[in-house]
Amino acid sequence: MASEHPPISAPTISDVAAAAGVGRATAARTLGGYGSVSAVARERVLAAAERLGYRSNILARSMTTGVTNSLGIVVADIGNTFFSGLIRGASDAASARNLDVIVISTYEDLAAERHAVGVLLDKQVDGIVVSSAAVGAPDAEHLAEATRRGTPVVLIDRLVPGLHLDAVVVDNRAEARRVTRTLIEAGHRRIGFLWGPTTDTGIDTLDELLTVNTRSLWSDAERLRGYLDALQDAGIPYAPGLVTTGAKTEESAARAALAMLQSEDPPTALFATEAEALIGALHAVQDLGLSYPGDVSLVGFDDTSWATVMQPPLTMIAQPVDAMGRLAVEQVVSRIGSPEYEPRLHMLPAELMTRSSIGPPSRVPGAPTASAGKA
Repeated sequence: MASEHPPISAPTISDVAAAAGVGRATAARTLGGYGSVSAVARERVLAAAERLGYRSNILARSMTTGVTNSLGIVVADIGNTFFSGLIRGASDAASARNLDVIVISTYEDLAAERHAVGVLLDKQVDGIVVSSAAVGAPDAEHLAEATRRGTPVVLIDRLVPGLHLDAVVVDNRAEARRVTRTLIEAGHRRIGFLWGPTTDTGIDTLDELLTVNTRSLWSDAERLRGYLDALQDAGIPYAPGLVTTGAKTEESAARAALAMLQSEDPPTALFATEAEALIGALHAVQDLGLSYPGDVSLVGFDDTSWATVMQPPLTMIAQPVDAMGRLAVEQVVSRIGSPEYEPRLHMLPAELMTRSSIGPPSRVPGAPTASAGKA
């Protein structure tokens, strides 16, 4: 049945102006936050707007001022605790500056990222923070185009080689080197590396691995370089069977860790480059009836709260996610105010949270364990 009462229309700027006893232009300048308005007129307009329940038309205001007071944040996976931490820090920093935030998750899909950036540009956001899936400048033309259109873009967590933009990251190479060196100092020589990138080809040599690395996300590539740096520093030769690709999810990492631990010469330690990969490694260790650090040492990237309640607690690299998110927003705001300065790279320190999941190797390298060959 149709309503007997006509819909109530939202109050307009003209309604507010009439209620305040001022001209429409004065009301528009007051509500839009631009131009010069006397204190008396401003007070009357704001009081009238509140009395009428007026809500500003952000799009219309942006057409006048060129500002929407909004930022876009594009991340790989909003459900990942690392990215949710980045978003929380960024949102807090934006809120402190009276900026609204639009968050879009792309699940590492470059096409989805391009679409997300297009949506944000259509909404005329004042700046964009993005954890990009691009592995090089040719993949990131959408980000370069955004900057050419005058929308500042700040990279977070990952650089894009060849793309000269503001960025907030940690030194992934140095941190991976530190983790691997810590395992080596504990006596380990066979260190399994559960790595993220996927490849359709086998990796039998170091040259093949380095070729795959050129097609990897910057953070993944840097972590592999850090691992290889530490091995080289210690005079430990690269062992193809100890680096596995496609280990970004719990399931894929569990399969990779099982294959390593059931090999004829299994690793005595596992270094997972993603928090999800470390969970997969834990499943593999449990499925084989092994313990850590007694049978195999474990360490991972991206510290989380659950790592501290495991028994024993897990050693992890903790990235300063809150600070990274906050700094990225500060960088966007700074770029809006001064678009002419050179892009800035902020490389923040991470922290190795040393707990109880690293111990000495339980066997001599080359000697098979009881778990080798298990179904």
